[in-house]
Amino acid sequence: MTDMAELQRRKKLINLAIVYVDPDAFIANYVPWLEITTFITALRAGDVQAPADGVTPTLTPQQMKGGVAANYGNDAVFAFCMTAALKGDKAAVDKVETALAESLGKDFPGSVAFWGFRAANDSPMSLEDHVGAAAYKMLGGDIPPPPMRARENWNAGLRFFEKARQSNFVQEIMFPLAVWTRAKWSETLEKGVSFLAHIEDSVPVLQEALAETRNDQAFIANMLLKMAPAIEQDLSDDMQGFLRSLARRA
Repeated sequence: MTDMAELQRRKKLINLAIVYVDPDAFIANYVPWLEITTFITALRAGDVQAPADGVTPTLTPQQMKGGVAANYGNDAVFAFCMTAALKGDKAAVDKVETALAESLGKDFPGSVAFWGFRAANDSPMSLEDHVGAAAYKMLGGDIPPPPMRARENWNAGLRFFEKARQSNFVQEIMFPLAVWTRAKWSETLEKGVSFLAHIEDSVPVLQEALAETRNDQAFIANMLLKMAPAIEQDLSDDMQGFLRSLARRA
């Protein structure tokens, strides 16, 4: 059925593929997701009519090359690569890229989203560049040395957090990001406090932040806010306000 219920049904399927880093489920549900989002976008714009049989139309070759499918494709692929990076699952990224290229052609919608995850980038400019550069290291198991580890983890967490909030899959990225954030800062508490600035103040703050048991957006925002002084990261007033508002719980 071509309506919001069908959109929600397909969204749930690709959501699960992203949050659990399931390449087979992502591959199976990728084109159906592009079909429903492309159609709903056109329907809302008044460019198409709802089909009489209620079946979501398949994408035409022209639509597969169009900007709408590419935009939704880039978003979905980028989200999948982000959650895969958080789990260090390079094989999942490889499998998805190979399967989509074989079935849809090498320039399939969303193909460009893989670029940032495929090569080192020592001079990232855009937010996507920063996420890709951090994810490339995660996927390759490139662990920073202990003196740099907390800072690199903080920076990667911030970039992933910012990018997740721009995605159609914000919650699906946030949960794995929160799990990753907890694991990295727990490791710092256990093995890396000697590399933190202002240890006497930073350790109790870190312990308090980790005492929160919920793995969600507020937890991540609070960790970023509270641990910035521990890595001597200056935050603008706007950034502090932004993180504080997101860390606040009802």
